[in-house]
Amino acid sequence: MARDTGPQCKQCRREGQKLFLKGERCLTDKCGVERRSYAPGEHGRGRMKQSEYRLQLREKQKARRYYGVLEKQFHGYYQKASRQAGITGENLLALLECRLDNVLVRLGFAASRRQARQLIRHGHWTVNGRRVNIPSHQAKPGDVIAIKADTPAMQVVRDATELTGQIPAWLQADHESLTAKVLRKPERREVAAPVQEQLIVELYSK
Repeated sequence: MARDTGPQCKQCRREGQKLFLKGERCLTDKCGVERRSYAPGEHGRGRMKQSEYRLQLREKQKARRYYGVLEKQFHGYYQKASRQAGITGENLLALLECRLDNVLVRLGFAASRRQARQLIRHGHWTVNGRRVNIPSHQAKPGDVIAIKADTPAMQVVRDATELTGQIPAWLQADHESLTAKVLRKPERREVAAPVQEQLIVELYSK
């Protein structure tokens, strides 16, 4: 499985804002953006020339890093979104939001997407009663997500639920039984990602 193993705090610093890639650590004073609010590297404190292309590229990179998706896979999501009816940018965000690793984070069953991917890869979750170990699995309306009985990761998941804020309206969760249901596809106003999807569409449309 291809994955990004680079320092996550540097990714947030490069984008100039918190992407909450490290779960609880991002809420403390140890957060890389809080400690050093400039871009990483020798020239991180220097002035950067702004251009239309740079804004579009940074927005695409921010979306990739926020959802933990590599370039080839992200481009595949864009192509799929462009073939669907409706607004391409909103379709793209809906596809990314419905990834199983992201759904676990939205439900509060994982503190970060990296933790969610590890839990999924180790086979701790089921969808409609069947074990799923693919983080990019697309959750569909009506899917029932549950943790496997007697899994050793039970306490890790319960600890993550304590950090949970508001659960999106397109999801339903029971933190006692650690089960959830996907009610419908997310609407754009319900997507909390700090992304301007139109800039990504403009970049890929060139």
